[in-house]
Amino acid sequence: MRISAIQMNPGADKRQNIAQARELIQGVLADGRPRLIALPEMWSCLGGDRETKFREAEELPPEGSNAAGGEAYEFLREVARGNEIYVHGGSIGELAGDRLYNTTVVFGPEGQEIARYRKIHLFDIVTPDGQGYRESAVFRAGDRVVTFRAQDITFGLAICYDVRFPELFLQLRRAGAEVIFLPAAFTLQTGRDHWEVLLRARAIETQCWLVAPACYGRHFDGNNDPRVTYGHSLICDPWGLVTARASDGIGWATGRVDQAITQRMRRDMPVLEHRKLA
Repeated sequence: MRISAIQMNPGADKRQNIAQARELIQGVLADGRPRLIALPEMWSCLGGDRETKFREAEELPPEGSNAAGGEAYEFLREVARGNEIYVHGGSIGELAGDRLYNTTVVFGPEGQEIARYRKIHLFDIVTPDGQGYRESAVFRAGDRVVTFRAQDITFGLAICYDVRFPELFLQLRRAGAEVIFLPAAFTLQTGRDHWEVLLRARAIETQCWLVAPACYGRHFDGNNDPRVTYGHSLICDPWGLVTARASDGIGWATGRVDQAITQRMRRDMPVLEHRKLA
């Protein structure tokens, strides 16, 4: 399957972000027409204060209902249905009472929602330059491991900070995952040292393809302080080799996921069968 990971530079204005996503998706479709397109984490609203995050978040329809959703949700659905492709919606803010969920939605070629995942591990850290992040002040944590099927491939879902917790990726592998998505808004400080290392490690450990669409560049938080995301969207194979990578700036990385490679690697080095602990 041919997959494109889109790299965006979103801010806090959802309509501007949708316009940017639309333009990039049109470019991706003109450049070899992938079967699946994936967007980065919180592409619909990155940064801004609490009020802005809640204003730009959306109440999602009940899972399986195929009911109408908000502006970003319906944009993703229309891209899928209008182009008869799969669309992995990165993640958007989902309204959940006094806090939000950081939520992935995936759509099939007929515009139906086929998967929903809420980020489990929340980013509450201080980066080496002293900047603090406390995702749990605005977001709730999800509690479900999620996979879905598309064209006889099983895909697993994770988001950004999840990459530091290999037990989640092991659970996805045990659930049958062959490809794992990791949309992200990795900080420049952590990304330049850890981004590719962690992605390649999770790919090698699980013998899965990793597809990681990322945010790139500067945005502003609620105090109007600049925050910088690392970008470097990539796709790597189950051996941990990077097979596609985005340059600096907005753009995309497109690669082909080959199940034959996955099957051969798992046959020749059956690490899941050899596992003694956990």
